[in-house]
Amino acid sequence: MSKLQQELDYAKLGMKIKSLRLRKGLTQDNLAEMVSCNTSHISNIENNHVKISLPTLVHVCNALDTTIDYILADEYDQTSSVLEQEILH
Repeated sequence: MSKLQQELDYAKLGMKIKSLRLRKGLTQDNLAEMVSCNTSHISNIENNHVKISLPTLVHVCNALDTTIDYILADEYDQTSSVLEQEILH
């Protein structure tokens, strides 16, 4: 099965969000307020009890001053960006 057909690793994704949140000195309450969702939803995302939606992921990344690429980096087969690939070819 190709990587594109596989399910995202939501456990890793949640741990990465939690790690970034803690490095920023934010509580789950702080992040939930910034993202306009419930604190329990942030907890559920971080603990892999729910799958984060794309719109929520975008809001979380914006709130944590990071990119979706960084959050999902472990999911890529190749770590070089599409732009780097285009420049090299």
